[in-house]
Amino acid sequence: MKSVFTLLVIVVCSISLYAQQPVQQSQPAVVDSTAKAKIIFEELNHNFGVMTAGADGSTVFKFKNEGKVPLILTNVQASCGCTTPSWTREPVAPGATGEIKVTYDTKRMGPFSKSVTVTSNAENPTVILRIAGEVKQAETVATPQ
Repeated sequence: MKSVFTLLVIVVCSISLYAQQPVQQSQPAVVDSTAKAKIIFEELNHNFGVMTAGADGSTVFKFKNEGKVPLILTNVQASCGCTTPSWTREPVAPGATGEIKVTYDTKRMGPFSKSVTVTSNAENPTVILRIAGEVKQAETVATPQ
């Protein structure tokens, strides 16, 4: 009887050990909480020179996200109402490029120097872009000969 009992215990233990297969747990993705986007502009300043009234006062500032996470421009603000920015609204993937178009109202005569503040989730969260130039009446602008 002892040997039957011992055999029964061995069989039950074997079955219960066989039924308990190790559970594969998925490892959470390693997320670098310190990873940031990094916005790098081709140029920070643009000088239009002398322009005639009503001329196209637009320029494009191109940038690249050299960070490890998507770059999000949260705000692009001109220093006054005579300057209008438009920009990439979608997140810019690492390695991808975007642009900010800045337009100055060339109906305003005289020299100008304006800034556009770019705010983002980048490690350099605030970048200042600058435009400058002078707007003159059409008849006062010298034409090259």
